[in-house]
Amino acid sequence: MRVGVIGTGVMGKNHLRVYSELKEVEEVFAFDVDRERVKGVEKNGINVCNSMEELLGLVDAVSICVPTRYHYEVAERVIKSGISCLIEKPIALTTREGEELVKLIDESSGLIVGVGHIERFNPIVKVIKNMIKRPLYVEIKRHNPTSARITDSTIVEDLMIHDIDIVFNVLFEGHYKITSAGNGDLCTALIKFDPSIVSLSVSRKASKKIRSIYIEEEDFTVEGDFMNQEVYVYRKPEKYGMENGGRYTQENIIEKVLVNKIEPLKEELRTFIRCVRDGRAFTITPIQGLNNLKICEEIKRLNGIL
Repeated sequence: MRVGVIGTGVMGKNHLRVYSELKEVEEVFAFDVDRERVKGVEKNGINVCNSMEELLGLVDAVSICVPTRYHYEVAERVIKSGISCLIEKPIALTTREGEELVKLIDESSGLIVGVGHIERFNPIVKVIKNMIKRPLYVEIKRHNPTSARITDSTIVEDLMIHDIDIVFNVLFEGHYKITSAGNGDLCTALIKFDPSIVSLSVSRKASKKIRSIYIEEEDFTVEGDFMNQEVYVYRKPEKYGMENGGRYTQENIIEKVLVNKIEPLKEELRTFIRCVRDGRAFTITPIQGLNNLKICEEIKRLNGIL
């Protein structure tokens, strides 16, 4: 299969690297309107195109890695050219644009269009999903030092959307209620699913990078680290005791869960290529991508940052 990448910024270069490593991919093509930025990828065996039209005439599938404000414009051109595509998250800049894209996709029979929510392919997500039954409390933290990489998305679409995707498409379904507080650099959201409570927090002001999930059930607690791909389970002790005039002691049971560590982006792109090859829907559908964006906008409205 011949695959193209439109947009060769940080994420686009990662897509190019991974595609060049996949055995299912025969040739990789790249295009960026910034000719300086695209320089240098040819030395890695990547074919550089002079226009988007040239690239679309050569490939079977495309990753769209342009800045968010151009997602709709570029995706529209790709879809109308009859090329399957993976749109990096979020699906579009606004829900209105997202809705227009979904309509366009529905009218384009046979195309595979997915949204690149990379954290869905982190192996700890599947491990935790298979482990939990009825969560009482879920807390996910995604904190970053200041970064100049993102310029056209708020912190909600940039960081929190990863965890919105996991919460609403993997862990929970049904009626919910959101309260939130935040600004351009910090945001928290409290989401109530009967009977569960979910807390999401994101930051661009942290001095420590954090990617963690914490889940409490009636009989056990789960801690996961997205970066290290590690999961620990804490089970309630069967013995309690009193010591030295009343101090509480307990025998904790801690288990480290076996996780088959993988690169989430490689798993995501391999899945996309196989979906295109086999004509089956990608893991994160355009409808899911649109619903994730709608929840982002709901949280932004609560904080007056829409």
